Amino acid sequence: MTSTAPETLEGWQSVAEPSSWQQRLRRFGYAPPAGSAAPIGLRERLDPPYTRPSARVWSLLGVGPEQADRLWRLLAWGGPLLVTAVAGLLRFWNLGKPNAVIFDETYYAKDSWALINQGYEGAWPKDVDKTILKDPGSVVVPTDPGYVVHPPMGKWVIGAGEKLFGFEPFGWRFMVALLGTLSVLMLCRIGRRLFRSTLLGCLAGLLLAVDGLHFVMSRTALLDQVLMFFVLASFGCLVLDRDRVRKRLAAALPEDEEGVLRPDAEVAESLRLGWRPWRIAAGVMLGLAAATKWNGLYVMVAFGLMTVLWDVAGRRTAGAVRPYASVIRKDLVPAFVSVVPVAIVTYLVTWTGWIAGDKGYFRTWAADQDRLNGGGTWSWLPDWLRSLWHYETEVYSFHVGLTSPHTYESNPWSWIVLGRPVSYFYESPSPGTQGCPADAGEKCAQEVLALGTPLLWWSACFAILYVLWRWAFRRDWRAGAIACGIAAGWLPWFLYQERTIFLFYAVVFVPFLCLAVAMMLGALIGPRGSTERRRTFGAVAAGCLVLLVVWNFIYFWPIYTGTPIPLEDWRGRMWLDTWV
Repeated sequence: MTSTAPETLEGWQSVAEPSSWQQRLRRFGYAPPAGSAAPIGLRERLDPPYTRPSARVWSLLGVGPEQADRLWRLLAWGGPLLVTAVAGLLRFWNLGKPNAVIFDETYYAKDSWALINQGYEGAWPKDVDKTILKDPGSVVVPTDPGYVVHPPMGKWVIGAGEKLFGFEPFGWRFMVALLGTLSVLMLCRIGRRLFRSTLLGCLAGLLLAVDGLHFVMSRTALLDQVLMFFVLASFGCLVLDRDRVRKRLAAALPEDEEGVLRPDAEVAESLRLGWRPWRIAAGVMLGLAAATKWNGLYVMVAFGLMTVLWDVAGRRTAGAVRPYASVIRKDLVPAFVSVVPVAIVTYLVTWTGWIAGDKGYFRTWAADQDRLNGGGTWSWLPDWLRSLWHYETEVYSFHVGLTSPHTYESNPWSWIVLGRPVSYFYESPSPGTQGCPADAGEKCAQEVLALGTPLLWWSACFAILYVLWRWAFRRDWRAGAIACGIAAGWLPWFLYQERTIFLFYAVVFVPFLCLAVAMMLGALIGPRGSTERRRTFGAVAAGCLVLLVVWNFIYFWPIYTGTPIPLEDWRGRMWLDTWV
């Protein structure tokens, strides 16, 4: 079986006559796609087909044409599911260990338990953690409201696991581990759709499965992993929406007498794109992201601009002479309504427990102000809305003023090179106790360190440069989308460099780092039309890098899982002084 589909990334970028700005970019190293390859038709530019392995590959495997077609279709889901199964086994193995309240679980595990039981967070005693671990059934949820500084959605998610499996470490980590596992499946499918390659999609998912930061965050009841899930889900919804829109444009364009699709300015500029459920779903996901942590708002802005620019590019490819004007007339208002109001309503719905009662923190603030001051300018608004607004302003003041020093704080400049990871848990068991080998000679180290897999992250430094270059000089929308995901999760923190911030916040853009590395590996394997020798050497080099990343994850496994190891072995894993 032969195929005309490309086998790597180079095949399906938009090919067009160089514009004036492209000509000007030549002085900076820009070069239009090589003319040696056959020109890509308009239909393929709007709706690229998926990569199929060549007949030579199937013949080497001893697979016939009919079996090859069935196997190729099976791998579209079978490959991602296999990678996800591996990720799930890793994340759920000994999930309840260490049997402790580690790092900020002391806040979110308890707040989630209160939220799921009474609809609002309570003011917990400071010394209650030991009682929870010893006898959770004896712990009474406090009815006095507690002052919390994050919206409730992430705690609803954590609380669902506690409701299913109890107020114990496995219970409060269960849902986070589940979302971490599902995010690997989503990334496999998103990568497959982005690159039109099952291999590269599964490769991106595999890299996420063996990233140490994502792994540790999947096994810890913190909010950032929940935020990451909703951000990635919203990105996937927008990619699906983009594909549907471009298929609709392709279906509306005329064909010539030879059946070749032709651009048409009138169709491209006047076509209404109709009902777009995936964009609405993205609005819901972005609302849930913001309802988990507020930095989801920056992602909403970035992704909102991205999806509008995708509409511009789609109409331009279809033949629009004035694509921006067309998008402003036809798409801008529906895009805004599909994302922003939907996200706002979703955000408010997550506060239902607080709104429905009258015991949550600041819940009666507006009513109290009305009694004291006899109403005011905004007294015509519902008291719950005014109280919530006041609560949010107080929380904002807290966040921007949070500058107290912390042992593990780090500047966002250092995140990408893993400058200062966060230790969630550390103990020093004696030889022969708590799993420390009896022949250790000295005390062991038992640590859970929120550290990305170093070789993956350091490779991602080069991958980021690659996708930025490809976006600027090759007009590759996939590189731009990946760069947008990284920027939306990372760049906003540079606005708050005086604030106390931590490296584990970076988990939000880890999936996009994996996509960037997968894209770079696809280029390393070689573009369409490369010689067999070139593709072989490229595949070997890419495979070696992936194997090194997997080995690196295995090597750091003990300090990701809190496995006791001899102190000397622990010191050997502290590659940088700032990791201690």
